[in-house]
Amino acid sequence: MTADPREHMTWDDLGAAVGELAATIHTDGFRPDAVLALARGGLPLAGALAYALGVKNMATLNVEFYTGVDERLEEPLLLPPVPDLALLRANRLLVVDDVADTGRTLALASEFCAQHVPEVRTAVLYEKPHSVVRCDYVWRRTDRWIDFPWSAPVRASAAAPSG
Repeated sequence: MTADPREHMTWDDLGAAVGELAATIHTDGFRPDAVLALARGGLPLAGALAYALGVKNMATLNVEFYTGVDERLEEPLLLPPVPDLALLRANRLLVVDDVADTGRTLALASEFCAQHVPEVRTAVLYEKPHSVVRCDYVWRRTDRWIDFPWSAPVRASAAAPSG
């Protein structure tokens, strides 16, 4: 019997991850003024972490890199509309994504943010060993592909109204 080549995350896992990451961030003494979600994968975690940390100031940054399972562009790209981070009036920014796979998306976002905010830290659910960045806050480390509950395709029968 072979081991499952994928990591399977559930919504319950997300709840546990948010609690653990928020506790780690709090214990570390980091008090972000704002949370920046990397769309799309970082949106569920960023929103939940913002609630858990009591941060109401949020923004979203769209970055395109993956085009399919293990298929990506040459370089990650910031997509419009790029937020005006000066409007956040933040001194401490938490950049949040679902996974640091290659880490290139987080590296691009962190470099962009560092031009506008004095202190930038990163939080992810999963970090892979070959990532070019080491995130400040990580829930789990894995070298497997991750199936997230929010990225599963919706089946037509489940989406169709009954009756």
